[in-house]
Amino acid sequence: MRVSVIQMNQGSDKAANLAQARHLVAAVLQADRPRMVSLPETWTNLGGGRDARVAAAETLPEPGGTGGPAYEAMREMARGAGIFVHGGSIVEQGAEKLHNTTLVFDPEGREVARYRKIHLFDITGPDGTGYRESALYEGGAEIVTFEADGTRFGCSICYDIRFPEMYLALRRAGAEAIFVPSNFTLMTGKDHWEVLLRARAIETQCWFIAAASWGSYEERGATRQVYGHSLIADPWGQVVACCSDGTGWATARLDRAVTERVRRDMPVLEHRKLA
Repeated sequence: MRVSVIQMNQGSDKAANLAQARHLVAAVLQADRPRMVSLPETWTNLGGGRDARVAAAETLPEPGGTGGPAYEAMREMARGAGIFVHGGSIVEQGAEKLHNTTLVFDPEGREVARYRKIHLFDITGPDGTGYRESALYEGGAEIVTFEADGTRFGCSICYDIRFPEMYLALRRAGAEAIFVPSNFTLMTGKDHWEVLLRARAIETQCWFIAAASWGSYEERGATRQVYGHSLIADPWGQVVACCSDGTGWATARLDRAVTERVRRDMPVLEHRKLA
């Protein structure tokens, strides 16, 4: 299966973000003809503060129902091109707080997975900038997998990557490839992004598919930067496709024979003693 990660430079203008996503997906379909595309974390909104996030939030429909602009855009991307669309994540309106939520659509435009980010980004960065995702968002509680063309995929989002027990649980649930759509900060990304993704790939012997946001955005009067460098890593931990700076995409073919060989020759899951 050919999979493409889309790298965006989104801001707080939801309509402009939707247009950017449509443009990039159309371009990668023409250039690389992937079977599946993946968008970054909160690709419909980055920055602008609380009001912009709330304005970007969508109430998700019951299966088969009609959703908001981003929901329907992803559905149409999938159905129109006959591909799987992993929607990175969007802002979902919850009962009391927001959710940071992944949606996946099959080639018929049917929703096949819905994952709410479990680990919330409440940290102080190396430059002293504070991030408090829990002020607006409520974390999810369940891991999620789905099947596409005979391959089992696992879902995660950004800060989840720092919690290896989650990825072990996804591997045990049958995952052969795992998504990590992200808005990694520039300061943490330059030191940790590739290291963490490759480590989780090696530990789980899964493909890692990480679409990321790149560039600067405005947040409550300050300019913040996200790292980008979207990538795909194989089960041996090698980066097989990546983006540099700027918007764009990277594409790789997920080869199940590679997964099977790595797991056969080094059966680490069978050798585990503690967890």
